[in-house]
Amino acid sequence: MSRPRIVIVGAGFAGYRTARTLSRLTQHKAEITLLNPTDYFLYLPLLPQVAAGILEPRRVTVSLSGTLPGVRLVLGEADGIDLDGHTVHYTDPEGGVGTLPYDRLVIAVGSVNKLLPIPGVAEHAHGFRGLPEALYLRDHVTRQMELAGDTKDAAARRTFVVVGAGYTGTEVAAHGQMYTDAQMRGRASREGGRPRWLLLDTAPRVLPEMDERLSRTADRVLRQRGVDVRMGTSVKEATHEGVLLTDGEFVETRTLVWCVGVRPDPLVEGVGQPLERGRLIVDPYLQVPGRPEVFACGDAAAVPDLNDPGSFTPMTAQHAWRHGQVAARNVAASLGIGDRRAYRHRDLGFVVDLGGAKAAANPLGVPLPGPLAGLVTRGYHLAAMPGNRVRVAADWLLESVLPRQAVQLGLVRSWSVPLDTASPELARVPGGPERRPAASAGEPARDRPGEEPAKSAASAEPAGNGGAVEPAKNQPGGEPAKNQPGGEPAKNQPGGEPARNPGPARAPAPDTAPVKRPDRPATPTEGDS
Repeated sequence: MSRPRIVIVGAGFAGYRTARTLSRLTQHKAEITLLNPTDYFLYLPLLPQVAAGILEPRRVTVSLSGTLPGVRLVLGEADGIDLDGHTVHYTDPEGGVGTLPYDRLVIAVGSVNKLLPIPGVAEHAHGFRGLPEALYLRDHVTRQMELAGDTKDAAARRTFVVVGAGYTGTEVAAHGQMYTDAQMRGRASREGGRPRWLLLDTAPRVLPEMDERLSRTADRVLRQRGVDVRMGTSVKEATHEGVLLTDGEFVETRTLVWCVGVRPDPLVEGVGQPLERGRLIVDPYLQVPGRPEVFACGDAAAVPDLNDPGSFTPMTAQHAWRHGQVAARNVAASLGIGDRRAYRHRDLGFVVDLGGAKAAANPLGVPLPGPLAGLVTRGYHLAAMPGNRVRVAADWLLESVLPRQAVQLGLVRSWSVPLDTASPELARVPGGPERRPAASAGEPARDRPGEEPAKSAASAEPAGNGGAVEPAKNQPGGEPAKNQPGGEPAKNQPGGEPARNPGPARAPAPDTAPVKRPDRPATPTEGDS
């Protein structure tokens, strides 16, 4: 008798935990397949430390094949799900297409950058949802600091704007200010003044979704460190020269980091099931109503909050991690292994790493002061990581006694990490397979860098993701300029990021999926994992 086939789509917090728990529960009694665009699990909470040069990129990644015994890894990006045919269609990293049949399906595709219809943001901002974006930001910030010493726009290059004062934005601004201050201390010339970081949000306080005491702690640390915290303020328009704020001020800058929150992966919308603000509605057992063989968890699922009837659990890593364990138990129970259980949670509190010995933490609801909060925060991350604990601790130790290495490697270009993408975990590469952008709310999909500029609606030629064509202008990576190693820097992108004309065009893979990843996004959903 053949073993039941379980397919898990996505290896974020929810998908990884589902696969790991199922591997333990089923004991080879089921065929478990994990479909993911990368071969690693990314520990997102430590991503700001990668951007700040504290941790090396591989420290925050955990090998899927190396830590999930009994789980078959398939590298690819899900294009569509046929619920009636019990199949998942995907495109592999080289443009090939494939199909995975299933008896049980777990949808854990996670989330992407939340977009707002603000002029210029899609062209001039970059998100912070994947490793390529963190690597890009580290190089970009380092480059701006180096270029500032020899240009007339030094003040603009030393000004960095972060939009979104949630968990991610707060940490990016806190670590960023420390990183650029450290670079200034090592320079012979300090002309141009201290680097300036702005943290903007329309909310009345920093970390609005968290306990007010954590908010006050974070706000105080940021201001003491020199971050210009502006609540009740956001971006009205972004240009190559800077950003126009909602209060009327124009801030000259070459860096705009977009951390306003997340929204479900656009793939969810194409499944054809009821949604709640872009998330698949599931019952307390994480099953899709009317589809007992389909489960959903993490940011892709609207999971009823049994502790607060009528509401759904928020889109956070903490919930996604615990969703995964419950989903695995219930999938196993549907195969006759163990008993199923409803998802209930207890708030474990939050920790926010503000760099150095500073942190804001309230484990189990108990607010902690000073260095103790920093110690608990790092201890929590070490305990929560499914691997690389010794390496991460070693990097922290070295960072505390040695100067930080501020060098730009130039591995990720601006056009490789557009804000408007359904795949923030993947950097665009010249000649790579075409991937659908995630269009902004209320807007059509834009021309992407390295593609042929969009033609009229009657145009029969699809835009390739690369080719012997000029990169689209006024897009991330925009019109190429000259005199940069490894590619020509874009003129119309904050920071003047290098961009290379991609290689020969590749024809888009044939569409075999009956339900495809949609061109327009799901309804924007608040969240900050």
